[in-house]
Amino acid sequence: MNQIAILTAAQIEQKLRRMAFEIWEQNSGEQEIYLIGIQAVGAAVAAKIAELLQEISPLKVHLSSLEINKKHPLDNEIVIAAGPLQDKAVILIDDVANSGKTLLYALKPLLAFEPKKIQVAVLVDRKHKNFPVTPDIIGHSVATTLQEHIIVNYEDGKLTGAHLE
Repeated sequence: MNQIAILTAAQIEQKLRRMAFEIWEQNSGEQEIYLIGIQAVGAAVAAKIAELLQEISPLKVHLSSLEINKKHPLDNEIVIAAGPLQDKAVILIDDVANSGKTLLYALKPLLAFEPKKIQVAVLVDRKHKNFPVTPDIIGHSVATTLQEHIIVNYEDGKLTGAHLE
């Protein structure tokens, strides 16, 4: 399959730093925030953003993850490893917003916790979506065809690049 590189590891680092600043700006009135990364690569993106937020802001950052079957979200229970989220600022994080399906299904169980607000952050946003989810914080936007997919490479605990296939 033909691959086209869209982000290097250095560019990802730069995008994540900017995303961390945006999260801080949009949540400057909060004492604490809850970052929930969608397993597996979205959780790695969330962990890196949490690390950056702790460097640049006074926010208390809680990091957790959400497990979902991305191809068939209703086939398995959606598992959220998070503390009490009632009246809290929550940021749902994933690596790529392809069709919007994963994000939409991941948002539904978060509503049961009655958070104060939920924002969505993605490293790469694809412009053609099948589901009505628009991320609030975007690292990089790419216009693609419906047949193309964006993959974020995650190897040995590091985000090493992103490509289109």
